[in-house]
Amino acid sequence: MGKRSDILLIYTGGTIGMIKDYETGALRAFNFDKLLKRIPELSHLDCNIKTVSFDDPIDSSNMNPEYWILIAGIIEDNYDAFDGFVVLHGSDTMSYTGAALSFMLENLTKPVILTGSQLPIGDLRTDAKENLITSIQIAALREKGKPKVAEVCLYFEYKLYRANRTTKINAEHFEAFASLNYPPLAESGVHLKINDEHLLVPNRRKKFQVHKELDNNIAVIRLFPGINEAVLSGIFETPGLKAVIVETYGAGNAPTEEWFRVLVEKAVKKGIFVVNVTQCSGGSVLMGKYETSTHLRKMGVINGKNITTEAAIAKLMYLLGCKINKKAFKTVFETPLRGELH
Repeated sequence: MGKRSDILLIYTGGTIGMIKDYETGALRAFNFDKLLKRIPELSHLDCNIKTVSFDDPIDSSNMNPEYWILIAGIIEDNYDAFDGFVVLHGSDTMSYTGAALSFMLENLTKPVILTGSQLPIGDLRTDAKENLITSIQIAALREKGKPKVAEVCLYFEYKLYRANRTTKINAEHFEAFASLNYPPLAESGVHLKINDEHLLVPNRRKKFQVHKELDNNIAVIRLFPGINEAVLSGIFETPGLKAVIVETYGAGNAPTEEWFRVLVEKAVKKGIFVVNVTQCSGGSVLMGKYETSTHLRKMGVINGKNITTEAAIAKLMYLLGCKINKKAFKTVFETPLRGELH
């Protein structure tokens, strides 16, 4: 028998950590140190669980880069003492946090698994127990003495996904997330099935590094038929703006009208990075496939390929924070760094 895995549970907030006050019907955060009492099943897992909680747990709608730095810092401070990390998080912005952590935690050789729930832990029909128990179980998995999973993942409703490939697709179903451009890393049924061929293979010789410089001087523009020049130029002229994600149609198509072309070209020439990401939940940008995207390619617009908007936002903040050389920026963005695009 190898040694038991040590797992650190990080509670940031969200529905999973709420219990209903049955007198008032309101939800309130519960004391995470009492977790084992609330979920006695956890004592059956072959691991030691420690918990740490935000001083003031937040609703994930209030998540921001400062909190990402806080989570990354907790992982950094405890990295050597634990074999895996489970981050409990509200589902609304979980995909954004997962993507951000994947870039911030470089040369990760241990699992960081985000999970949460649609119903509070104390509810009769809650999905919180299964999500939490299986997340901890996956975080504790070892093979030849090494953690089986070594990347930032998101576990929800019987599926483990690469976090930077996910999008929240449903506010009501237990199956709240999808990863349309990359297969699940694991599926939990009667048996836990790990899809080895889809896992990231870490380079264990490289030193673990945490990047805490994030630059949020970016904007996201979703194209729609009838989008007007005044609104668009207002965004492109935002003081201090460094990058813009344009959510285009289909395989990366955008209007060929003169004013649109001029605006984008002017922004690129000014040194603003413009990234082409598709509005479609699945599929990829193929710049140059149609005439309506050839003009973007010629202007030097960055090809987001099949990256999600959430991951594109996180990657921009991370690369801008790393102060990547302007000439290399396009190439680096278009290169998979943490398995976020292909």
